[in-house]
Amino acid sequence: MAAAAGRRVTAADVARAAGVSPATVGFVLNNTRGQTISESTRARVLEAASRLAYRPNSAAQALVSGRSRIILLVLPDWPLEFLLRNWLDEASRVLDESGYSLVTYARRPNGATRPLWESLNPDIVFGLVPFSDDDFVSMRGCGIRRIYPDPARWDNTELRMAVRTGPELQVAHLHERGFTKLVYAALEEPRPYSLVEARHRAACDHADSLGLPPPDLRLINYRDGSAERVVRDWHAAGVTGVVAFNDDVAATVVGAALRAGMRVPADLAVIGHDDSLIAATFAPALSTIGFDTTALGRGFAYFALHEVEGHPLQRWQAPENAAELVHRETT
Repeated sequence: MAAAAGRRVTAADVARAAGVSPATVGFVLNNTRGQTISESTRARVLEAASRLAYRPNSAAQALVSGRSRIILLVLPDWPLEFLLRNWLDEASRVLDESGYSLVTYARRPNGATRPLWESLNPDIVFGLVPFSDDDFVSMRGCGIRRIYPDPARWDNTELRMAVRTGPELQVAHLHERGFTKLVYAALEEPRPYSLVEARHRAACDHADSLGLPPPDLRLINYRDGSAERVVRDWHAAGVTGVVAFNDDVAATVVGAALRAGMRVPADLAVIGHDDSLIAATFAPALSTIGFDTTALGRGFAYFALHEVEGHPLQRWQAPENAAELVHRETT
């Protein structure tokens, strides 16, 4: 028996078509444990659901179960660069295999929209940076009980991986190679990203721990033809090494230096961040910091499943072990 035209197919329609109760349909389609259902009955339910093109009503399921199977990840105002994209892809894949949807949401400092958690009713909300007190109150007011990071137990591995680990390895490598007068380079953008400032601070902190002067933050414009003059000015001021925000910045600096007649790395050493495609294919190949984004993304997904379902927390790599120096031609 088909559902009336224009009406959404319901579990009751599937039950009538399969000759079983709606409860049995729910047990079969949800793979409910502890139910004794014959294989022939299971096959009839699955065949009827497929024939009727049944799709569960997620809102109704959430009302019944108290769970939406949505994991909300709130991102800061960071560029969606190579490292973050790959990390999100792997996390999404693992969560999808467990029946969860990973939804990402970027907060803007002066945004006028209401927070997405007010309409999604997620099972848990994650943030890569600490939530404000107002955000925390808003989530609690929406009935969200699982929030990470909780102010009472702040320890964010993902934040350290994205912000501090790479710059520390970059500065340490240049120092080991004998390049001690450094600058921190990023692209000049209409709206500065807080991630640039955070990574620059991490580079300065590590330089200080090594007894080096803190690298100044220098912005470079790849659109107006000024890059060659800028790197010549750096060299004239005694700069010997460049800590680049990412591999795109590193390629911009290296290209400008070569066009200016400078030798890389003899006159100016440059190290990127992310080990993206351009790092290996650029000529000369870029030294950079690579991350095992597969392990890190999988680790985040395992942690999310641990938080929402109580799964045993599987071992996963800390950022110091998931990051590595990739030494190529520019240092």
